[in-house]
Amino acid sequence: MRGAIVVDTERCKGCNLCAVACPLHIIRLTPKSVNRKGYPFAEQVVEGMCTGCTSCAIVCPDGCITVYRKR
Repeated sequence: MRGAIVVDTERCKGCNLCAVACPLHIIRLTPKSVNRKGYPFAEQVVEGMCTGCTSCAIVCPDGCITVYRKR
């Protein structure tokens, strides 16, 4: 099973809970970019390693993350 995340960057407040919850450590906050509100936002840093476990989406307090799965 493979997965991928899509982050609504304008809604993300950079709380970093998704990065902490990710068992594979493939999510981080952007080091140099911010959204319109001035927050760094989450991004998937390693393509193709996501398993689609949805841990990041579950802990996101603002529902900014959508997880897609494919076989």
